[in-house]
Amino acid sequence: MRKLVIALAVWMLGASLAAAQQGVWIQVEAQPSLQDAEERVRTYAATLPDVAGFQISGRWYGIAIGPYEPADAAQRLITLRAQGLIPQDAFIAGADRFLRQFWPIGANDLARATRPIAPLAATPAPAAPAEASVSTTAPEPLDETPQEAQASENLLTRDEKRLLQTALQAEGFYNSTIDGLFGRGTRASMAAWQEANRFEPTGILTTAQRAALLRSYNSILDGLGMALTTDAAAGITLLMPMEQIAFDAYEPPFAHYAPMGDEGIQLSLISQKGSQARFQGLYNVLQTLDLVPEEGPRTLRGDRFEITGIDAMRHTTVEVRYSDGVMKGFMLVWPAGDERRLNRVLQEMRASYATTGAVLDPSIAPATEDQSIDLLAGLEIRQPQMAATGFFVDGTGTVITAAETLGACERISIGDDVDADLVFADRDLGLALLRPQQQISPIAFARFQSSVPRLRDEVAVAGFSYGGDLGAPTLTLGELADLRGLEGEDTVKRLSLRAEPGDSGGPVFDQGGAVLGLLRPAPAPDGQILPDTVRFALDADTIRQRLALEGVAIAEVSAPAVMDPVELAALAADISVLVECW
Repeated sequence: MRKLVIALAVWMLGASLAAAQQGVWIQVEAQPSLQDAEERVRTYAATLPDVAGFQISGRWYGIAIGPYEPADAAQRLITLRAQGLIPQDAFIAGADRFLRQFWPIGANDLARATRPIAPLAATPAPAAPAEASVSTTAPEPLDETPQEAQASENLLTRDEKRLLQTALQAEGFYNSTIDGLFGRGTRASMAAWQEANRFEPTGILTTAQRAALLRSYNSILDGLGMALTTDAAAGITLLMPMEQIAFDAYEPPFAHYAPMGDEGIQLSLISQKGSQARFQGLYNVLQTLDLVPEEGPRTLRGDRFEITGIDAMRHTTVEVRYSDGVMKGFMLVWPAGDERRLNRVLQEMRASYATTGAVLDPSIAPATEDQSIDLLAGLEIRQPQMAATGFFVDGTGTVITAAETLGACERISIGDDVDADLVFADRDLGLALLRPQQQISPIAFARFQSSVPRLRDEVAVAGFSYGGDLGAPTLTLGELADLRGLEGEDTVKRLSLRAEPGDSGGPVFDQGGAVLGLLRPAPAPDGQILPDTVRFALDADTIRQRLALEGVAIAEVSAPAVMDPVELAALAADISVLVECW
């Protein structure tokens, strides 16, 4: 029977864990502070071998045992649970779950090979909390004979049987269809659960065992206060963790429930009328919120969408449905590293979700002086680290910008949030080249002046002076002060004009719309402070030579001309593009 139990546990790990090259771990528990985690890890290490401590998110710290081969881990998990040395909700996890190791100090167990199973002490003292321990005495006598247990089981409804399968699955003993049919797979999982909990492995749960299984299944919700709650204004009813959140405000389309405890759980109900196009627009705009991390799966179907965002701090789930011109749903923000409890909460919320005909009234929250374009109904919109200007240099959407404006970007976008790849960033010249990750066709692209411009000629810089707030570049007028830099550098031209930081990387036009160069950021103070009208542009010929090394040919014009200011503004809008560093 023990071989069957171990084989079943290994099978339930799935192909991904079975193929793990660095072995797997038994996660014993998680603590919300480093101090608590250090205290607990020392307690476990006093009686168990192979104990380690890892940071598992920005706020949580995990205690784990390993690493082992998957089969060894399954065997050790069953043994330690049965002996009451670890909590019953301990589970097997991959190495990718863990971040920085904090115990043992200086160790790097994530990089080591798997360990052999070390023998346990003959009479170990329990290290797990009392409420999670299991007696190590002989199995208690059955409260029912197998025949009586079978008879009481036959009285269960199909839904009650499904609930038992769900509980077995959550406890790590069942990984098949939740159908309410107790076949060979369900019986094997019941026997595995019985053996792990020191019951005779008959494969038929008695009435008391079923109650114990469901108590363990529901214990994960302790402290959350899951309560069926109706928000009459939003027209939504569902189970909410009311011991962790409290109603905060209506800011259509949201009904906000703010955190009450230290865990940082947040919930926003979504209720809004609108067209199918507005429904799709909501899907797009929710992904710009700071509360919705960029990493994670997203799906949009005709009548519903789901968004998952995960980073080191939070795990955000958004689910919205559309029917008869109304969109309703919820956004749940949960601390990272607590996925097992999150999945159970989501299961409860989905099962209890119901709606009424009420829809959140847009006028329920009147306009206030605290409004901001950086907020969406009270929620902060994700902002780039830096915003600057670039411009198209060919018909395929290739963009150049100032290298200094990019900083350390995890992602670069151009224009209407099109992701771009950084081809090069030449810090010496201050020039960077970007290529869009999807095909775009700009209305126009830069044509560079190949003839020598005249001093004191009027010039204009096109730039997104205020980020993307205005939606189009601003033209700033000035004049060409010198064909060289202050120390005679022939790679730059000196300009006399006032520009904003967001203008950096923008094109510098002559009066005919030809590009003389690329605006460099304002010089950093280096023992002297220049007048604020002194700016520099990377010379057009220098740009041409550097781009030629990358196989990018630029268009040139040689005949000076004069363009109407309105036409120049239109040209600037066509070739300039907002560059954002995320």
